[in-house]
Amino acid sequence: MSAVSCESTLRLLREDLRDFAGYRSARSETAQGEIWLNANEAARAGSADPGGRLRRYPQPQPQSLRAALAQLYGTVPDRLLIGRGSDEAIDLLVRAFCRPGIDGVLIAPPVFGMYAVCARLQGARLVEAPLREAGDDFALDFVAAADKAIAQAAKLVFLCSPGNPVGGALPAESVIGLARRLRGRAIVVVDEAYVEFADADSLIAASAGEPNIVVLRTLSKAHALAAARIGCAIAAPAVIEALRRCQAPYPVPEPCAERALAALAPQALAATRTRVDEVRRERSRLAASLAEMADVRRVYPSQANFLLVRFADADSAYERLLAAGVVVRDMRAMPQLGDALRITIGTPEQNDAVLAALRAVEAAA
Repeated sequence: MSAVSCESTLRLLREDLRDFAGYRSARSETAQGEIWLNANEAARAGSADPGGRLRRYPQPQPQSLRAALAQLYGTVPDRLLIGRGSDEAIDLLVRAFCRPGIDGVLIAPPVFGMYAVCARLQGARLVEAPLREAGDDFALDFVAAADKAIAQAAKLVFLCSPGNPVGGALPAESVIGLARRLRGRAIVVVDEAYVEFADADSLIAASAGEPNIVVLRTLSKAHALAAARIGCAIAAPAVIEALRRCQAPYPVPEPCAERALAALAPQALAATRTRVDEVRRERSRLAASLAEMADVRRVYPSQANFLLVRFADADSAYERLLAAGVVVRDMRAMPQLGDALRITIGTPEQNDAVLAALRAVEAAA
């Protein structure tokens, strides 16, 4: 990646933040010593933490975790920023690159709601390039999305692949083409929260030469660490450094970093692959069984750990599932999804409970 191409991406940063140093925490200092009295931490352990492990502030970007994540994702630590799930990275990107009331954020609904929430909180204009149904799936018109991003001065283009809630993966060559067309105009952010469940490869390797692509990853889904809130942004080192200057001083709690490192050990990664394989098998089984039901209008192809399902009577299906103790995501308030529910793939026993409850809907009809 040339310095010139990266510079064109950095020019997209808010002008008032280009020389912004951010907050430099005590833990960021390089000074070494035996007695640490530089961060106003407790001198003695508290009763809730007798060993005193938690009385010190954590490393802002734990080096061992950063290295482990970089190895997992096939990149280098300088291209990676750890944050509180993918959500923090989304918020940082909007705050760093979008001037309130001036710059736009393009999304492709129906899609994950946090992109629009972060845009609204920053006062960025929301630009929409809706997904359209094509055959039995949803698709993005990349040419129209690029045209709209340029015409409406969108600084960020958020893509979700595999998509949430639609489940499909975007063609890598189309995403790269979009980024190249928008180079110097906008950053393309590819949210890959569900890519471990997909047949498609991650865009991390392909995006290494593209200065205006940011890839988001998380340990919440495949690695079963949703409560730990560990995610990351992967991008050009200069972009990562700009985001870090906008980040809170201590974004990664030490207990969460420890759990994340444990999840990235070889034995744990092997167990993760086993769980992912089960999800993929169960996804196929559940999709096939649902498609046979008279009340089901459509089961969309999914590369994620869920299925988007249209029902003839979504209200009845939702209520019957609740009555059986099964909670699914009601998507009917989202654009184009007025008859749809999103069903996360559970264990085989949990998926059997879903099918039993929905068959009861049919029996009652």
